[in-house]
Amino acid sequence: MELDQSRTPLFSAIKMIEAKGITPFDVPGHKRGKGLKELKEHLGEQVFEMDINAMVELDNIFNPSGVIKEAEELAADLYGAEKSFFLVNGTTSGLQTMIMTLCKTGKKIILPRNVHRSITAGLILSGAVPIYLKPEYNNQLGIAMGVTPENVEKTIKENPETEVLLLTNPTYYGVTSNIKKIIEIAHSHGLYVIVDQAHGSHFRFHKDLPLCALEAGADMIAMSLHKTGGSLTQSSLLMVNNKSIDADIVRTYLNLIQTTSPSHILLSSIDVARKQLALEGNKLLEQVLEVSRYAREKINNLESFYAFGPDLLGNAGVFAFDESKLGIYVKELGLTGYEVRDILYYEYNIQIEMADLYNILCIISLGDDYKSIDRLINALEDIKEKHCKAAYDQFFEKELIIPEVIVSPRDAFYSRKKVVNLEDSIGEISGESVMAYPPGIPIIAPGERITEEIIEYINLLKEQNSSMQGPVDPLLNQIRVLGF
Repeated sequence: MELDQSRTPLFSAIKMIEAKGITPFDVPGHKRGKGLKELKEHLGEQVFEMDINAMVELDNIFNPSGVIKEAEELAADLYGAEKSFFLVNGTTSGLQTMIMTLCKTGKKIILPRNVHRSITAGLILSGAVPIYLKPEYNNQLGIAMGVTPENVEKTIKENPETEVLLLTNPTYYGVTSNIKKIIEIAHSHGLYVIVDQAHGSHFRFHKDLPLCALEAGADMIAMSLHKTGGSLTQSSLLMVNNKSIDADIVRTYLNLIQTTSPSHILLSSIDVARKQLALEGNKLLEQVLEVSRYAREKINNLESFYAFGPDLLGNAGVFAFDESKLGIYVKELGLTGYEVRDILYYEYNIQIEMADLYNILCIISLGDDYKSIDRLINALEDIKEKHCKAAYDQFFEKELIIPEVIVSPRDAFYSRKKVVNLEDSIGEISGESVMAYPPGIPIIAPGERITEEIIEYINLLKEQNSSMQGPVDPLLNQIRVLGF
């Protein structure tokens, strides 16, 4: 029986408690904002009224039996999953929980190289050994695409003892692989399939969007509802879609890494965003797609810009495309994506999602309209007139680097280390991760061999003022490697 998706059990319970006017002698210490007056004056009273402790009526996220349980059941029902878990530590905690649940120490997991840094952390926590899939690569755009079913099956056959396959659906730029076929292949070989669908919480609600991994048969998925579904930052969903996976065990692993002080503001935002998607998702996403298509058409009529999208379909590793991801190729301007990002921010007061050497990425979501898109288009047109240079040669034509894994990420993480100059680290085994953020895909991860090619790429990104994260040395002049 379908559940009543117009209900918001948790949010309704919070509003009921607000109406009581309770005198608090518990945490949080701001006591409904009286202890933090400056912020209360800025935010207003309501947000502090919602920032309350886990009272009896609000259930307990660690072992829910009341309104949180009801809210999670509504989310599972909406997405067609067996079980749903609310996350307030972001999709990071969901990805790590999935890996810890299904991957034990020393066991192999097959996954694309272009995965998020949180998955590397999940490998460290679980002790699993990565077997990396090489994604397809678009040389013009300089970005990785999806993985092919043929490559997945080949890798599974080469590693018959593997028990888990991890997929990304979609990539940061909106590309999705043929996940239905890939999942069928993996299941035929006895593998569980877990999916990072951080950027795809909206997929289920419009026919023109890529397939949700749950509909494709994935066993577990994690989704950032805050990225594309309308909830507040940090709020996400973990879904189990296989009766053979013990939901109680999943909860046990989740409770190891999820905060003991979950924000009811974040939790209620999941509840309300779920209701909105259920009741209005198709209509809202129709508007998102209309605006996205308008943006692509206008930008592609501007000289020196290329807003890529569904025209990539049929290329290797591109089975479907999320049109709400507005990737714009800017190399013909003679500027890098990083330079265009900075110009948009400092000269036009426009914040984009991320940049790389050749592209910028804008996220079009439920809150966008033609007015905001026109601001972006006008700014790009102005940038072309004021900043365009002679087109430069490609900085880095090589495909995504897949380093050699020497020891497991967990063993490398806990091993003795020494600090060496980055330029002197060729041949060493990395003891830490290095990544440009966003998107947070590791260039090198713990346990992998450092090569001259990797150092060249890191230095290139440093020259472009890319935000580099992971190493202890924030300037990345030095790196920790295994040794004494």
